[in-house]
Amino acid sequence: MRIVVLTGAGISAESGLATFRGEDGLWEGHHPADVATPEAFEANPTLVQRFYDERRAALTRVEPNAAHVALAQLESALGNDLYLVTQNIDDLHERGGSERVHHMHGRLRAAWCLACNERHVWEEALTDGPPCPSCHSSMLRPDIVWFGEVPYGMESIDQELADCDLFVSIGTSGVVYPAAAFVHYAIGNGKRTLELNLETSDTTSDFHESRRGPASELVPAWVEEVLSGRSG
Repeated sequence: MRIVVLTGAGISAESGLATFRGEDGLWEGHHPADVATPEAFEANPTLVQRFYDERRAALTRVEPNAAHVALAQLESALGNDLYLVTQNIDDLHERGGSERVHHMHGRLRAAWCLACNERHVWEEALTDGPPCPSCHSSMLRPDIVWFGEVPYGMESIDQELADCDLFVSIGTSGVVYPAAAFVHYAIGNGKRTLELNLETSDTTSDFHESRRGPASELVPAWVEEVLSGRSG
């Protein structure tokens, strides 16, 4: 069985990372247009760099939870029959043990040089305009897909959704496109769909099955079901 898993902010929230939306969301005090668009970066690069520098630093204070670890166990069992795509820009999946993660919205711990187009693993702050390791220009930006930009690897995602047997959405709001449309694409191609979410999302009614609860409980239980089915 081939499975495509999409994860969103809800899976990382239990590790202590704030989601974008909600009462304590990252947008509190910042309108998205001020920190998450190419236009915002051009108008006020210091504000945007500082916003993502703070988020990058926050990663050092959190750890992967049981949901991340369970998905890594599923990858170990299924190999290439599991395609894990995440909307999250943190590295908790990798730190939880997953080795093949498609970050459709980019990664916090990466920088993109606008001068030479190279991308680099990046741990430090970008606010002070450090030089690019490749061309030494000071034109690095967060390697993040901002509003108005095209998510990474959409052709690969579309192909995986067309080839899978089951699409599973974990901890997503069902608000941000194109990820919110993955369930429609999967169903349109005759695939089974499952949602694991703390609350009802904007696309809950579109799934064949939806389960409610914390990701750290739902995901390990679901993974155990899959692995038991394979060994039974």
